[in-house]
Amino acid sequence: MERPRAQIGPAADGEGHYPIGKSRMKKLRSAHELEVAAATERPARTRGVLCPRGEVLAMLARRGFRPSKARLDLPFPENLEEATAERLSELLGHYAFRLFLRGAIQKAEGFSPEEATQYLESVRAKACAESLVGLGLAERLPRGCYRLIWRARSFGGTLEWYVARELGRRFGFEVASGVRLHARGVGGDLDVVATAEGKLAYLELKSSPPKNLSEREVAAFFDRMYLLRPDLTLFVVDTALRLSDRVLPMLVAELKRRQGETTLAPRRLERELWALAPHLYAVNGRPDLMTNIGRAIAEGWRALSPPL
Repeated sequence: MERPRAQIGPAADGEGHYPIGKSRMKKLRSAHELEVAAATERPARTRGVLCPRGEVLAMLARRGFRPSKARLDLPFPENLEEATAERLSELLGHYAFRLFLRGAIQKAEGFSPEEATQYLESVRAKACAESLVGLGLAERLPRGCYRLIWRARSFGGTLEWYVARELGRRFGFEVASGVRLHARGVGGDLDVVATAEGKLAYLELKSSPPKNLSEREVAAFFDRMYLLRPDLTLFVVDTALRLSDRVLPMLVAELKRRQGETTLAPRRLERELWALAPHLYAVNGRPDLMTNIGRAIAEGWRALSPPL
């Protein structure tokens, strides 16, 4: 004898209707009702700048960010006269002057030339101090001492100003420095962002000695890079010391951790100019900071070219 099939779900009533529970389903709105409701809603408020000035900020806005420029921490006015800016850029091209200014910034109440840095002879240190006086950026004090007229917390802002200016002057980049993305979960500013030929370059600048670099700083740098996804990234340390002793191993370790790659091996281009990936480079300041940056940019731009 054939057994009756098990019933799945509620049984139909005598008129073929199936119960749907005690509460009736909410009636769906018609297309007309949806359009009417949408037309009566207030438009969402636009947050931030509608059209950022400059192609660099515009490229960041197209990537979904709300970029803004932070005020650089400088021991001089940001709107320097061109002649003064030109002379200051020329001086900052010398590693010795950068070392001197870095030390002078740390002694806001005044300094003797010898106190500003231990790496220069007294005659050369005094020449650096007099150069600052000649530019109107420092004043003479009694007993052979000097003091910067404008205070800054560190040399970092000056390094950003110099590199950004030289990228524009030497290589024709459109540049922005001290850029804030206002992105959740990612801290810190983008030190220098530059664009040319429709490509975006990001430069992370470190003005402190390599011994001061922490794993937290390295991780934050990679957070910003992965969020931004630039065409080219440079990790720049303004030092004459080898990157291969401390900086490079830290960068490689963090990159391996994120990519799960255990065989990653950086490639030396020359001296302390390293390629960690086709579009990620690390450079130091010896023998010339901007020459090294230019060399890394050239390598990175070629890596972006289509294969022959």
